[in-house]
Amino acid sequence: MKFMKFGKTLWMSALSLGAILGVTSCVQSYTVGFLYVTGTVTADSTGNGIISGFKIDHNTGRLIRINGLPVSSGGSNPERALMIQAGKFLYVLNRGTNASGGSVCTSSDPCQGANITQFAVGGNGILTPQQTFYTQGINPFRMVADSSGTFIYVLDHDAPDTAACALVFGSSTTSCGDITAFQVDPVTGRLSLVVNAQVTAANGSALTYFPIPANPIDFNFANNYLLTLFGTPATGDYVFPYTRGGGGQLSVNQNSSQPLNIKQATALVYSSFVYVLDNEPITYTPQGASSPVTSPSQILPYTIGSNGALQSQTGGAVPDDPSLSNPIYLISAGGTGGGKWVYVLNQGDNSNTNVQQSGIAGYVIDSSTRQLTTMSGSPFGTGGGPRCIVEDPSSQFIYTANYNDSSVTGRLLDQNVGNLDALPGKANQQYALDGPPTWCVVSGRTN
Repeated sequence: MKFMKFGKTLWMSALSLGAILGVTSCVQSYTVGFLYVTGTVTADSTGNGIISGFKIDHNTGRLIRINGLPVSSGGSNPERALMIQAGKFLYVLNRGTNASGGSVCTSSDPCQGANITQFAVGGNGILTPQQTFYTQGINPFRMVADSSGTFIYVLDHDAPDTAACALVFGSSTTSCGDITAFQVDPVTGRLSLVVNAQVTAANGSALTYFPIPANPIDFNFANNYLLTLFGTPATGDYVFPYTRGGGGQLSVNQNSSQPLNIKQATALVYSSFVYVLDNEPITYTPQGASSPVTSPSQILPYTIGSNGALQSQTGGAVPDDPSLSNPIYLISAGGTGGGKWVYVLNQGDNSNTNVQQSGIAGYVIDSSTRQLTTMSGSPFGTGGGPRCIVEDPSSQFIYTANYNDSSVTGRLLDQNVGNLDALPGKANQQYALDGPPTWCVVSGRTN
């Protein structure tokens, strides 16, 4: 009888333990995606950069280093990276080095050894180098893919043949940049060059690139247009549109280059709307304030008109946060159709380490007018000199990679109001990197 009573007690205890374990298993942490960060630290005697990698914890947003990383980026001075084919392939744009071994690439001191290195992404997040590809121009520095991941385009600061510049922009044109286009093999990820079927060189051969105006700053897709931002403080900034057609072809629009009436643009980003980020001051009076203040930079929102022409949104330019400076990138998050919130990444003043002015300015998108208004609680902190900002695949967390202190900062995205809060259970939001980062990308799990 005592034995039966003891057995019953043991059986009930086992049930209780099973229930506890069952509840625990429901909240177990798991990897929701991978975060990859390119960096300038040399991986070996060749002087190549590196790629670091982290697993993103679904419940907490904490980052766990991927075994086997960092690896070599495949070249020196990695500048950009992108992920396509549902996270199967990662491509890194390595700018190379100039004659003195430096990382500053100019028309008079161009960089050598630039390339695009392809990596296969394994189920555990590991990266395996595949093949190396080369652009047609000089000093490549930006790279984007179309929405399907079928084509990759690279922005070269300088075209390889100045004579071809006159074919598109007139006989008086003596210099220009170019876009190199590649088609992606969906099985192997291999890149094949898209030859320009719109313009024929003076010798009768087809061009292997698409000319753009001189002094390009940035480029991005907006609907079916590939928009290039270009200019100098002396000439002002403009946008030049190409229309993307079948086979990855780019054709010149009827619309010519469009002046933006600004002189210090830093980036062009598309997220349902075109946003041009500009390093020029704007004076405004904050809501509820009695006197105006001046922000050192601004955001110019546009809609897309016919032939890729930009049309200013109602309300015009939006001031950046006055405590921040040097906006370099932007993402939107929350909901569909452009999201509910916009986050502008400010790199800060790297020339003055005592005044970083780094951080994220947050904005709420008005559901009817689509205008941006400053988010309560903005700005949000980052490390020093952030270079990139990404949202995780589950839309719960925001990460920045910070150049000045070689770190990644993680933030929890408040799903109600859009504020970027501390990650749960982590007082210090920083994750150390092996050296200064240059760019970051995320992907969902591939296993």
